[in-house]
Amino acid sequence: MMQALSDPAGMATTTFGGRPQRRTFGELLATDLRALPVVIGLIALWVFFAIQNEVFLSAQNLSNLLLQSTIVGIMALGLMFVLLVKEIDLSVAAINGVTSVLMARLIVESGFSPAVAVATAVTCGALIGCLSARWMTYVGVPSFVVTLGLGLALNGAQLLLLPPTARYGLMGTGIEQIAQTRIEGAGAWMLLLVGLLAYAGVTASGVLRRKHVGLPVSMMSGLVLPLAGAAVLGALVVGVLTAHQGVPLLVLVFAVMLGLGGYTLKETQFGLYLYAVGNNDEAARRTGINVGRIKMAAFGIAGAVAAIAGVLAASRTLGVGVFSGGGVGGGTLLLESIAAAVIGGVSLFGGRGSVHAALLGALVIGTVQNGLNLMGVENEIRLIVTGLLLVLAVSIDKLIEKATGQQAF
Repeated sequence: MMQALSDPAGMATTTFGGRPQRRTFGELLATDLRALPVVIGLIALWVFFAIQNEVFLSAQNLSNLLLQSTIVGIMALGLMFVLLVKEIDLSVAAINGVTSVLMARLIVESGFSPAVAVATAVTCGALIGCLSARWMTYVGVPSFVVTLGLGLALNGAQLLLLPPTARYGLMGTGIEQIAQTRIEGAGAWMLLLVGLLAYAGVTASGVLRRKHVGLPVSMMSGLVLPLAGAAVLGALVVGVLTAHQGVPLLVLVFAVMLGLGGYTLKETQFGLYLYAVGNNDEAARRTGINVGRIKMAAFGIAGAVAAIAGVLAASRTLGVGVFSGGGVGGGTLLLESIAAAVIGGVSLFGGRGSVHAALLGALVIGTVQNGLNLMGVENEIRLIVTGLLLVLAVSIDKLIEKATGQQAF
């Protein structure tokens, strides 16, 4: 009997005892090219807003757009880990807010150094995430209920941590330097080179491992094309950013987190377990995977990432307050974070998604916000458009599944 192996990095399907068969466009659209509709939609939005206002494609505005997308993108990146295991975390915005207020309180009132305060905040975020997952797996309460209740409790804790003025200013504490730091000139291009070398090393390692175990390998589609695409895209981004004051440290942090997230999902056993649990947790349990621990780790990552986003947001706003974390209930931050992950291609039903989903989804939401602001459109319309885009993205995704008969991850 012949057995087929599909090459996730290539364009062909290899059959033992037969010749390689090229996959149809529909099969590619359901697997490797799953992000293509989002990319096309993003390009269409850029063309539309560029026609409406010539300022949109200026270096200054594109730099601002990336900065505006950073916090939502980081939040979506953390949420992606939870969505992969077929769960939801409605407390991430509250974690963002309460940990940033805790950090500010430690610095302003307790005299802690910024490094210690930030580390404490991120650790607390991870512990909160693990706690909610432990309660969910041990008691059996759905994650929707646990994280909804936890989010409300954390909103109360955030208000209790704030002073009577309801705000901690962070100017002069060193935290503000995170948002104000930019890498210019040769330094920016050196960072790009280092990133490309790291990406090339990881990609080549994956290709060699596939070849070593006898799996089909295409050097062109598995190594050369991805590296060339990353080099071109990276050069464009760095070129635009250096044309306006340099690469913001916030954007660099987001890029590093995307890289670490991509490596975790593609190159580690933990990443494989995440997909396995999300696709069929009972089957994963029977193969020996500790499903409870995997879910705890996913929620812990989401909590830590939300705390990091809170620190970065506090650096941008030069302080924390009731508004941190989107305000009581998470405000638009929670909704936009979930929307960014789903618009980018992460499945709400688990088992499918990758780090580029957080980037693409955040760029779509940031583009809508930025473009409509340039057009002078009110915020209410922006929320309506974002909601419609979310429904449209999920609808297109389901139509692709029905047309191809595949639900790949």
